[in-house]
Amino acid sequence: MNRLLLLGDEAIAQAGIDAGISGVYAYPGTPSTEITEYILASKEAREKNIIASWTTNEKTAMEAALGMSYAGKRAMVCMKHVGLNVAADPFINSAITGANGGLIVLAADDPSMHSSQNEQDSRFYGKFAMIPMLEPSNQQEAYDMVIYGFDLSEKFKIPVLLRITTRLAHSRAGVVLNGKREQNKVGLPENYRRFILLPAIARRQYKQLLEQQAAYEDEALKSSFNQYIDGPDKSKGIITCGLGLNYLYENYPDRNVPFPVLKIGQYPVPTEMVRKLYNECESILVLEDGYPFLEEMLRGLLNHGKQINGRMDGTVPRDGELNPNIVAVALGMKDEWGNPIPEIVAPRPPSLCKGCPHIFSYNALNEAIAEFGKGRVFADIGCYALGALQPYDAISSCVDMGASITMAKGAADAGLVPAVAVIGDSTFTHSGMTGLLDAVIDNSPITVLVLDNATTAMTGGQPSSASGKIEDVCLALGVEKEHIHVINPIPKNHEENMNIMKKELLYKGVSVIIPRRECIVTATKRLKEKRKVK
Repeated sequence: MNRLLLLGDEAIAQAGIDAGISGVYAYPGTPSTEITEYILASKEAREKNIIASWTTNEKTAMEAALGMSYAGKRAMVCMKHVGLNVAADPFINSAITGANGGLIVLAADDPSMHSSQNEQDSRFYGKFAMIPMLEPSNQQEAYDMVIYGFDLSEKFKIPVLLRITTRLAHSRAGVVLNGKREQNKVGLPENYRRFILLPAIARRQYKQLLEQQAAYEDEALKSSFNQYIDGPDKSKGIITCGLGLNYLYENYPDRNVPFPVLKIGQYPVPTEMVRKLYNECESILVLEDGYPFLEEMLRGLLNHGKQINGRMDGTVPRDGELNPNIVAVALGMKDEWGNPIPEIVAPRPPSLCKGCPHIFSYNALNEAIAEFGKGRVFADIGCYALGALQPYDAISSCVDMGASITMAKGAADAGLVPAVAVIGDSTFTHSGMTGLLDAVIDNSPITVLVLDNATTAMTGGQPSSASGKIEDVCLALGVEKEHIHVINPIPKNHEENMNIMKKELLYKGVSVIIPRRECIVTATKRLKEKRKVK
């Protein structure tokens, strides 16, 4: 079948299969999760023995993909934007080592924070690392860019960053497939020493990276993903980055935009094309979904010259994702945002599922800690962050993956005792273990609740790296055996669970309580599948 109706994520996944990848590594995070799920579910990928692996965190995913690239095979690593923070160390250094087999780093940004704690724009990471970047404007380009990106990576022996946003990741369009390519054979780098980042080698490699910048820009200048579309009205020139082109076209159904348009889908920014638009037009409007990345470059430090409009001057809102109405207003067209949303369909806050084990863990914790007052429970990224909402009002922080344990430690160091950390099983192995080791080394008076629902629930029920390992990990990190408790968070055990928590809150050292019961959603799915088999 040459044409498929695909999500942006699915188009990227299918392109990876078609481009001859040998492995995809990822930690689940919306809006990137469906890429790896698609490959995991693909019969074609299984027949080709493509490795599709959920890793402990994004750093380990990046390093595994770099290792596969080192061995000469094509690899893809996928994460959401905040995951790139976790992977930043190997990601930045991979620009210095370079790649051997093609290597694509997929970062899915989330403007408007639909399921994230910030609106970070991954293009800054690509610029920081000084590697080529690709940003599709639609699902077909997402597919084509993966095919092209692997070739680009192997041409320059450099990782390539592919940046998408939520709206493209989770919307569908017809995608024309472009043939199949066999996987690379194992082949070591001609000079494997470039992967040894001792200072003397790294300095040499860095110089080579700098020398390559002109070639990367020349490649972007020639790229079909960057287009100069002329228009008769030179009072305004429009620059669109990625999905911004679609939002512009939605205001011109016939696609006859009267102004010159510079479409950018490949970076480094092609300076000559930008200069041409700047010289020909009286003013510039920049449409980019995310931070004012390109707009800042155009303005420079002095902000002298022609008028430049975009997110920085308020022509486009500084926060949130782009949409056709925002573009219309920026163009001076009528604001047609529409009538207020009726209450019956107004967004409602999410809630823990009925029967969720976290409910009963929070009920016991709230009662156990009540005598000490509010503000002592540090939570983490996962379903259990919903404990911030009514009727629980159970947590006082949720900052980033793994922060619960280390924030509880810091608060206890400051004298806030007792202090409690609440972390999920998957998040614990992602980035909570090192914080627990710090607490053990200093014998910090904290109580850690590792809520074990046997899955990575928030992103759809992917396997948890912690399954069957939590007690052993805690023992290995030095938590005393008598202060590790496994409890069953069900209503009939409320008094028993609460008393265990009360006891450990008074202990002047590190204690770990593991409320263990399978996620109600994955349990329901598992039972349905079991009945089907019968």
